[in-house]
Amino acid sequence: MRHFLTLNDFSKDEILEMIALAQKIKIQTKAKKFVPYMERQTLGMIFEKSSTRTRVSFETGIYQLGGVGLFLSSNDIQLGRGEPMKDTSRVISRMVDMVMIRTFEQSKLEEFAQYSQVPVINGLTDKYHPVQIMTDYLTMLEFGKDIHACVAYIGDGNNIAHSWLMLCAKLGFTLHIATPKGYECDEEVVQDALQYAKESGAVITFSSDPKEAVKGCDVVTTDTWVSMGQEDEKEIRMKAFEGYKVDTDLMNLAKSDAIFLHCLPAYREYEVSEEVFEAHADEIFTEAENRLHAQKGIMVWLDGKRGE
Repeated sequence: MRHFLTLNDFSKDEILEMIALAQKIKIQTKAKKFVPYMERQTLGMIFEKSSTRTRVSFETGIYQLGGVGLFLSSNDIQLGRGEPMKDTSRVISRMVDMVMIRTFEQSKLEEFAQYSQVPVINGLTDKYHPVQIMTDYLTMLEFGKDIHACVAYIGDGNNIAHSWLMLCAKLGFTLHIATPKGYECDEEVVQDALQYAKESGAVITFSSDPKEAVKGCDVVTTDTWVSMGQEDEKEIRMKAFEGYKVDTDLMNLAKSDAIFLHCLPAYREYEVSEEVFEAHADEIFTEAENRLHAQKGIMVWLDGKRGE
């Protein structure tokens, strides 16, 4: 049995297998051929941290695979009343076939997975957001970018940046990360990525210069500067991230056919200008839709590993 907690746990071939499944299932979905890969199976969806896209994509995804999703907020289950995570895991995993958790601490997710009898998927933690980055890679492929691409990530060294690091290190492409001083990626994550990069041939650079990071790249991406739970830091962060907005001048430093990705929600005129967002809306909203298809590929792949 395999869990999907971080891309650290998978080989290049396994990641590409999941992406290939997602591509296949998306083609079937578009043709209105809903193959019941997970017929009558139940996905428990635990939300300690709310989300529009994560709930809609997982709930729709498991339904299209022939199963059913159960939405469980912390108000609906005993976690909200102080039950230990391991006890919640031992109860819920005896009743459902797979679990998705969207929470704050990575340690909570890992504890749940340790005691679970079924596969567990990371729907987001403060440290990693692997389903989003699988989505982004699926979108890159659809727009003609592959493992030979150069990706520039501009902004906060957060869970999105960490997940880009792991994907790059596993697949072997080029990644330039530009973050303000004091908002760099977690050093432990960086060292893990650099270790994997030695095996894959990935090229990873870090700087505080967005212009240098974007220059000549095929893909430019960013994320909100103020994530959920950081609202008290908003004014401080706005000052720290001056000069990190992805605007037309910055995009013009990338290749002429470069695409722009954003995991949403996007705050126009903060991390991205209105002009850039609207010019690349097709890419951004294809990316948003691809959460549905990428996650179906992950679920079907994990389901196939349950008996191993």
